[in-house]
Amino acid sequence: MHIMEGFLPWQWCLVWWLIALPCLACGVYYLKKVMDADREALPLLGVTGGFIFILSSLKLPSVTGSCSHPTGTGLSAICFGPWITSVICAIVLLFQSLFLAHGGLSVLGANIVSMGIAGPIIGFAVYRVLKDTKVNIYLTVFLVTALADMFTYITTSLELALAYPAEVGGVVSSFILFTGIFAVTQVPLAIVEGIVLALVFKYIVALKPDILIRLKIFSETQISAARGDV
Repeated sequence: MHIMEGFLPWQWCLVWWLIALPCLACGVYYLKKVMDADREALPLLGVTGGFIFILSSLKLPSVTGSCSHPTGTGLSAICFGPWITSVICAIVLLFQSLFLAHGGLSVLGANIVSMGIAGPIIGFAVYRVLKDTKVNIYLTVFLVTALADMFTYITTSLELALAYPAEVGGVVSSFILFTGIFAVTQVPLAIVEGIVLALVFKYIVALKPDILIRLKIFSETQISAARGDV
């Protein structure tokens, strides 16, 4: 997903930065509210950020100028919402671009939009739809994380297609091409990521159910039922 340094024209770099900055400002505001309200949420914040960093560092070659990898953003979107997740992703992407040569500073805005904003928004929307239903919470986590991952790559495909439209078919043709290439690696990666993060969430439910209830991530009844499955 990380578009490499210098791959996008500067005009598109600017466009994606203009989209990313207001979302990051919103995320900083909500992050401050969470930290002021409940300092015990910090370990969970660290866990979700750690998974984003680790999973998104496992890259596979894919479309020229980009790569495929898990994103890890679904768990953060469930626990803290898409805006705080955008801030966590921005920090992760900055460190990866500076120290791992993964991504880049000029394309940081584009990478934040795809991995830190678009994917988490879709994941959070799925979570809100399923949260108060009878769907098993581990299945909910699986669907949220897998779909957040997939939509990240759909957004990256759009970013690449807008920057490099095909001579025949334009943006639509390029988008279909990029999406098809990404799908080869990303569909199985999204499924694996969904399974892994559902298991991680099961571990959190077993060890720290109180923080999940206090943050109103799931109800006490849902958590109790899930602990009965452990």
